Amino acid sequence: MKNNKVTDSILYIGVDDTTIDLFESQYHVPNGVSYNSYVIMDEKIAVMDTADKRVTEQWFANLEQALQGRLPDYLVVSHLEPDHASNIQKFAEKYPEAKIVLNAKANGMLPQFFTLDMSARTIVVKEAETLNLGSHTLQFFMAPMVHWPEVMVEYEQSEKVLFSADGFGKFGALSAEEAWEDEARRYYINIVGKYGSQVQALLKKAATLDIAVICPLHGPVLTENLGYYIGKYLAWSSYEPEEEGVVVAYASIHGNTAVAAKKMAEILEAKGAKNVRVFDLARDDMAEAIANCFRYSKVVLAAASYDGGVFPCMEDFLHHLKSKTWRKRRVGIIENGSWAPSAAKTMKAVLETLKDVTVCETTVTIKSTLKDVDIPKLEALADEVLA
Repeated sequence: MKNNKVTDSILYIGVDDTTIDLFESQYHVPNGVSYNSYVIMDEKIAVMDTADKRVTEQWFANLEQALQGRLPDYLVVSHLEPDHASNIQKFAEKYPEAKIVLNAKANGMLPQFFTLDMSARTIVVKEAETLNLGSHTLQFFMAPMVHWPEVMVEYEQSEKVLFSADGFGKFGALSAEEAWEDEARRYYINIVGKYGSQVQALLKKAATLDIAVICPLHGPVLTENLGYYIGKYLAWSSYEPEEEGVVVAYASIHGNTAVAAKKMAEILEAKGAKNVRVFDLARDDMAEAIANCFRYSKVVLAAASYDGGVFPCMEDFLHHLKSKTWRKRRVGIIENGSWAPSAAKTMKAVLETLKDVTVCETTVTIKSTLKDVDIPKLEALADEVLA
């Protein structure tokens, strides 16, 4: 943040990490990530979560600067994942009088991460209970499986601030100049996307609150147009397409399947399809491809046959879609095989296990290379995809 004030009494003490290569050892973050943490300054002082061990020294420096010589009374633990909770034990050792505020599930998990016995210092809170800090009051709401079972969010009643844990977060350091939507979508779909029904349950709780500010554990503090951000979460968590469009995702060994996929994209655009996005699953960012499959209404999968199945990067892609409970889409299939095409059968077997996914009746089989005789087949598939 350009300054550390969320409000006059709520301070930001998080840290940007611009040297990390893979978030959670799997997601590319070219613009880094932020580990957000906050302090509520009142008669009693509450620290809202810690930060990743990669930024321990800077986080404690930020905390001490915010405290201005005072001692914290509480550490509120929204989420025990290490990128937010790594410094709980070090905080407890540095501030031995401070209480640890968390829910029962988190309390039970605490010894799994830390060797220090903090049981005598924990305050276990339940749904809708409150903690008074003076002029500020925190109210706690459980958010199980968003995206761990111990997650909770906190609502500060006087200034109408929602501390939303991983909700409304995004990839990218706060110093990065970039739009919120794309990296927030990629973050949500790939990390939280499996748990749409749980997110919907949390959004119903949030709808009962008068929220003026959202403070997530990653990404910028949200203070304006909150209806826009909440609307995106409603769409993402309901698995409804955000907009009409077609993702063409291909898995090509020697480039011939890529030719067919790109030709399909040209045909789709010629037929009036908007927002045609093409992804090379062997080279492009898998997380971005997955996020775009949630964004748009239709998908075309093009893959080479391989070892009696499908080329591995397509198999991995389908596994990711299934694990995120992707649904409510229409899918067209193109396969390539030089002697025994097997890709379509393998892809269909996975797609048939997904809820509300319609696989087009037309399947295009390319024998080694795309030929003129194959173009009418692609045209027919495009018509069915866009129907």
